[in-house]
Amino acid sequence: MGDGTFLWEPDVYGHFSDFRSRPFFDLTFRIGATAPRSVVDLGCGPGTLSATLAQRWPGASVLGLDSSAAMIAQARTLLPSPASTLTPDPAHDGGPSLPPATHRRPAQLEPGLAFVQGDITAWRPGSGGFAGPAIAAGAPPVDVVVSNAALQWVPGHRDLMAQWVAELRPGAWLAVQVPGNFGSPSHVLLRELAGSPRWRKQLDGVLGHHDAVAEPSEYQELLLSNGATADVWETTYNHLLPGESPVLGWVRGTALRPVAAALGAEEMIKFEQMFELLLVAAYPPGECGTIFPFRRIFMVGEKQ
Repeated sequence: MGDGTFLWEPDVYGHFSDFRSRPFFDLTFRIGATAPRSVVDLGCGPGTLSATLAQRWPGASVLGLDSSAAMIAQARTLLPSPASTLTPDPAHDGGPSLPPATHRRPAQLEPGLAFVQGDITAWRPGSGGFAGPAIAAGAPPVDVVVSNAALQWVPGHRDLMAQWVAELRPGAWLAVQVPGNFGSPSHVLLRELAGSPRWRKQLDGVLGHHDAVAEPSEYQELLLSNGATADVWETTYNHLLPGESPVLGWVRGTALRPVAAALGAEEMIKFEQMFELLLVAAYPPGECGTIFPFRRIFMVGEKQ
């Protein structure tokens, strides 16, 4: 969907951090690794959820990888000292931007936690994990790979996932969550508005299609055909969002990022005004808030 040319804003994304973080814990709960040495969070965003992996496995080296400079800068504020960070690798700057999770500071940080800016498509699960000088030579093969709400931004991510699974060592785990809501009103209305005569010229090709992610059965077959177990499921979260126009506020942090990058500030205001009317009609507010159903697809596998 995204080509990495637009910017992520951690503060905007973090407005709904509690809602966005729950799928991460639902996903990682199903990982059966007990004492991994090397854990990677691909599309780590501002890093607070990566930090929970370091807390769960205090003996592991946990690396958060994201292509967004803003997100990595935010993540590094969690680290106890500059010595715990990794130097960005310019050769891997500017890949697909990847969305994050929550901004709350963890109660305890582990020394094995580090963050690096890089392109998720260049990452490999072999020794060292990532081809580049940012990762120390001789690092152990990756034992746990997590990617939460990131791969939907990567064109051809199913082929990338298949390569990861094929290259994982036996006993290693892959856990991935992607939104499955591209057919929901929030996304359908966005694509329709962007494709309308008023906006078509400026936004042609900016947004992805309804098939940006696969169906659960396709991910299940992907894991099985590449030698992994397959624990695959989907969940629709009925979020009760507070405030005025909360669905617009939600998509400002994610789906609207490519639109904002393509339009100037004045045009973006006009686009949002039109989009807000459509969203309020599709998600009418109630006395207790606005119900916003959000489908997500989960897949967890252990390499055999």
